[in-house]
Amino acid sequence: MENCNQTSTDFVLLGLFPSSRFGLFLFILIVLIFLLALFGNLSMILLIFLDIYLHKPMYFLLSQLSLIDLNYISTIVPKMAYNYLFGNKSISFIGCGVQSFFFLTLAGAEALLLASMAYDRYVAICFPLHYPIKISRRVCVLMIIGSWIMGSINSCAHTTYALHIPYCRSRAINHFFCDVPAMLTLACMDTWIYEYTVFVSTILFLLCPFIGIVCSYGRVLFAVHHMNSAEGKKKAYSTCSTHLTVVTFYYASFVYTYLHPRYLRSPTEDKALAVFYTILTPVLNPVIYSLKNKEVMGALRRAIQRICSVKT
Repeated sequence: MENCNQTSTDFVLLGLFPSSRFGLFLFILIVLIFLLALFGNLSMILLIFLDIYLHKPMYFLLSQLSLIDLNYISTIVPKMAYNYLFGNKSISFIGCGVQSFFFLTLAGAEALLLASMAYDRYVAICFPLHYPIKISRRVCVLMIIGSWIMGSINSCAHTTYALHIPYCRSRAINHFFCDVPAMLTLACMDTWIYEYTVFVSTILFLLCPFIGIVCSYGRVLFAVHHMNSAEGKKKAYSTCSTHLTVVTFYYASFVYTYLHPRYLRSPTEDKALAVFYTILTPVLNPVIYSLKNKEVMGALRRAIQRICSVKT
């Protein structure tokens, strides 16, 4: 029997896993994805840090993406797994606020960082001679710091609001983490003003960066189209299409969830879409940005060779 008892200030996360064999299968699958995401992102960070050939702006940004993804999935899955294993679905009021703050900070930072990475590729391919000036180490650091600061400010505003509104209905959040829109369904006051701010934030942090990414890759593909090398075209098309697919998964599911009117959404739909941007994206990013990259694969081979030589 699941223990859903909580104090007057506790919330209850209804979770993602149904009480059935399918729920157990889903739980095992998500734990495996979580472990793969940890391994993939940690490996990417260590590889970029240790290999001198990867000490370039592009890989500096990529290491930050892995760091964000590592923390991002760790904010959601461990608590979800704990609740399922021990049958205790409660989360304290402060705990819910902390989880919501880190989730929104990391989500906002990742959205802006992905746009920075697309800009990096745009400058590298369309203006290769200006690349060392336009994308210097200082510019990279500023883009990364800007992403974290903007994500934190946005998160602080939304989390503060969510923790200060009165909740007078059931404390059961029909989600697998403390998502602010899901929490608002429990509020006993009109939240239309806040929902308007969510709309504005979604435009600024998701839709605008996504449009920028599409435009950047569009210019890259246009430049590639005029290349003489057929092999170069094929490689560029493959890389850009793969990157755009992953980015679209992340932004589209987020934008649909936060721009879609609440009365037209269902909790099941919200949870299914949330799986894309909270669980699948962190495991896909290191795969997509490494396996398609010869420099990263070369660094991986060198690392394996060094390990083997030490053992022998």
